[in-house]
Amino acid sequence: MPRADPTARADPAVLAWASAAVRHTARVTNMLLAARRFRIVGGDPRDAAVLHDLLTGFGARPADGATGVDQLWCLGTPEESVTAVEQATADRPRGSTLLVIDAGRHVPAVDEDAFGPTALARPGVLGVPTTSDDVFLVSTGRDPEDGPAAEARIRWARRSMPVSRAVADDLRQGGLLRGTRIGVSLFLEPKTAVLALLLQDAGAEVVAYAHADETDDAVADVLRRTGIPVHASSAASVSEQRDLALAMLDTRPHVLLDDGSHVIRLVHQERPDLLPTMLGAAEETTSGLRPLRVMASRGQLGIPVVAVNDARTKTFFDNRYGTGQSTVFAALDLLDRLDTTVRAVVPVGRGSAVVAGYGHVGEGVALVLRALGFRVTVADPDPVRALQALFAGYAVAPLTEAVRDADLVMSASGVPDTISLAVLRACAPGTVVAVAGGVDQEVALDDAVAAGAVRTQIGRKVERVSMPDGPHVLLLDGGGCINITGAEGNPIEIMDLSFAAQLGAVRMLVERGDELERAVVPIDPEVDAVTARAALAAFGTVVEPPGSPVGTTWPAAQPVDRAPDVWTRRFGDPA
Repeated sequence: MPRADPTARADPAVLAWASAAVRHTARVTNMLLAARRFRIVGGDPRDAAVLHDLLTGFGARPADGATGVDQLWCLGTPEESVTAVEQATADRPRGSTLLVIDAGRHVPAVDEDAFGPTALARPGVLGVPTTSDDVFLVSTGRDPEDGPAAEARIRWARRSMPVSRAVADDLRQGGLLRGTRIGVSLFLEPKTAVLALLLQDAGAEVVAYAHADETDDAVADVLRRTGIPVHASSAASVSEQRDLALAMLDTRPHVLLDDGSHVIRLVHQERPDLLPTMLGAAEETTSGLRPLRVMASRGQLGIPVVAVNDARTKTFFDNRYGTGQSTVFAALDLLDRLDTTVRAVVPVGRGSAVVAGYGHVGEGVALVLRALGFRVTVADPDPVRALQALFAGYAVAPLTEAVRDADLVMSASGVPDTISLAVLRACAPGTVVAVAGGVDQEVALDDAVAAGAVRTQIGRKVERVSMPDGPHVLLLDGGGCINITGAEGNPIEIMDLSFAAQLGAVRMLVERGDELERAVVPIDPEVDAVTARAALAAFGTVVEPPGSPVGTTWPAAQPVDRAPDVWTRRFGDPA
């Protein structure tokens, strides 16, 4: 039987308020909801119940009396909030962040002055140093401060990346990266800046490149001031981006860290003479690994490429929980900035949504949409994935049929032409189309324009695409990967896991890149184990320690001096 949706019977107005409060908090903090422990303080019990169901739908955990709390959602009076903060901060481990969220529906539920002087931690987040260095205030009823405040955003990201910090510190202490030049070609925002700085602190020479639509210029300027060469500009044309990427490659990096494998492929196309001097590369996306595996099958891959994307601590978390939360939230946030006649096209709690593709990203997108109360239909040509979606409680249909009455269509395939011209023509008038995948022409915009479609900008990163022989759709940011091109990327804690895996790949390449096959190679399983244990500790959880009877695998491995017993005793002892 399909799982019941706890928000399905919620008052749409209450659900819209709760959704807006949760998305505001995620936007200004760039932090994760899944796995975080929360407590709701005061307020109307009906409002609290809807907020509770929404948070648990995203994977957050209600905090009981025996556990700590990461987020206090304050709905009642300021007095109730002060008492709750005092209780939550008592005996709290240092370095453990507590978010106090004023989510009062009608009036403020937190008196910020009650905690003493505040300081801006990052736009939209206030620190209260007189109470604790680890307590921060967020008001869902106040717009964040203007200005990029890049230094503050980088500091904020660094404090919430304990796993990457620990791995980088181990590399620093071992001196492994001294003399190694590492090219970082990733979405250039605060979390990537932290990765670059950690690599620099560990002894590496770091150089960075980013595509124009993935460049935060303020963050790039901060890195330049620290001595890291950055070849990137948000205003660069396509030809200028090529020149910038080649300029980064001309610094002769030994290792490349890539997202989408564009720079890895570029070095093969334009600078093949550099390949013999390189130890290898690491690629962190599904769509980036596909062409590299084709190159390897043809004997065209000249360096080993570590498949960071296939690390369990990347795919199971970044793709599902991180991309699921950040892409859906980014899409709805962009629509919220439009006038109410357009905003009503995607009504939270009453709308219908289609997810194209049910891999790990599609799973996460569907999960978040369902938590928000959408009726979700999944379309995937792979019959096994379609069956998975059906067992998860979603409707399943061919894409051209599913979009006919959809309010929102999100492509999560990472495959060009997923939202084809035929799909665009089949959409209901006013359907919002967004991409959570991230390859060129995942929405077949070139085909649509060639067929006579007219593009009209109607808001920030929102355009109307009017088909001459069909309806118009609202396309978000030209079909770019919306959490990157329209927001600040995946939550910090998620990228902490992914970047820890990247650091593990760097270790592999520096220690034995010369020994690895010139192919797409799997990441060492130990990288996953180390990353997961550090992350569990950061989330306040432990598992069996290494050396326990269970050890790192279950069941316990056979003693080295005893061969595994493979004989069946179901029919008595063997002769």
